[in-house]
Amino acid sequence: MTSRPVIDDLSSFWMPFTANRQFKAAPRLLESAKGMYYRSTDGREVLDGCAGLWCVNAGHGRDEIVAAITQQLSTLDFAPTFQMGHPLAFEAATKVAELMPEGLDRIFFTNSGSESVDTALKIALAYHRSRGEGQRTRLIGRERGYHGVGFGGISVGGIAPNRKTFSGALLPAVDHLPHTHNLEHNAFSKGQPAWGAHLAEDLERIVTLHDASTIAAVIVEPVAGSTGVLIPPQGYLQKLREICTKHGILLIFDEVITGFGRVGKATASEYFGVTPDLITLAKAINNASIPMGAVAASRTIHDTIVNGGAPGAIELFHGYTYSAHPAAAAAAVATLDLYRREGLFERAATLAPTFEAAAHSLRSAKHVKDVRNLGMIAGVELESRDGAPGARAYEAFVKCFEAGVLVRFTGDILAFSPPLIINEEQIAHIFKTVGDVLATVQ
Repeated sequence: MTSRPVIDDLSSFWMPFTANRQFKAAPRLLESAKGMYYRSTDGREVLDGCAGLWCVNAGHGRDEIVAAITQQLSTLDFAPTFQMGHPLAFEAATKVAELMPEGLDRIFFTNSGSESVDTALKIALAYHRSRGEGQRTRLIGRERGYHGVGFGGISVGGIAPNRKTFSGALLPAVDHLPHTHNLEHNAFSKGQPAWGAHLAEDLERIVTLHDASTIAAVIVEPVAGSTGVLIPPQGYLQKLREICTKHGILLIFDEVITGFGRVGKATASEYFGVTPDLITLAKAINNASIPMGAVAASRTIHDTIVNGGAPGAIELFHGYTYSAHPAAAAAAVATLDLYRREGLFERAATLAPTFEAAAHSLRSAKHVKDVRNLGMIAGVELESRDGAPGARAYEAFVKCFEAGVLVRFTGDILAFSPPLIINEEQIAHIFKTVGDVLATVQ
């Protein structure tokens, strides 16, 4: 394959979540991808240790998905879903519903995880209003939570830099649970840490403070990903479910990262045996080939809103031009069929012990202060440099890329979530490369 020359002018693209000046001084450009590998513009193969952005679960350039998108674009490039429809929208919804926990089989399509979160929050508010409890408007998130970048998502989210610039315009009536990250008790846990279930009980304090009758929903990531891979303590999610049920509060699981095989099941809800009322989805729903997201809602929520509207009237004034876009829907159908045909969820569960052992092999590596994991997700936390938080992980990220392995970094945490087609040799190569790199990092 002949590489194209690097573009000379990088100034026009204002890059998201990027130190633009730093990047454009020494750009890292990807030109193509296939299977487990990217190819950079200088012709190097780069092993993908993070499935792009937690999203390419079936590996890159899958022929079945490419063919489905190509066929769909040549047949029906766009169709409105406001007062109209197209068959693939309904087929895709049915296939997503089949993978959701029992009863969460009403699917509202969006175009991203951020849109899915804002949609779920609006559905929660609409549900309570439809059942005559419109005073339930308060939303509860969690410290260090990441729920996308819409105003709703950053309001319930708990990552300080995401909120700081926009703090004067966030949603009112929002509170936050404490996060569960505590290295004194949980450092180097394999799977769910034993300590921390009691932190869910802080929801009772929030309920007492605000009164349950004002609270619409609680939203958490079952496994917090973008903040640096925080694994829920044993019994924590079960306790949240118990308290929400007790007080008539909806429980929303943000599964934009954990959905579609990442933890060895279709959802983290299934893995943990805890069923929320709403699940947000995106990323791997169609292998990230076309922007797409979704909200899976319980029949109770759907029926309360839809049956509560006047005959012939729109029941929920919400949606997007590209909801269930034909090409995205075609990609979802092809992707979900591929997951089932190749048994990728089961493959992830089978590989998880190997992945865990490889991640924890870094326990004694230079600068490492914690390793944590669940399913095919791992985080390696590094000691921060004095006065320069994040700099050490950034250096490791760049050196890993130069060594042919793509990892994620957030703060001083390296995060790993490879495509589920990965093999044991590639797992070993990722973590050996990281260990070798850390030995050279100052």
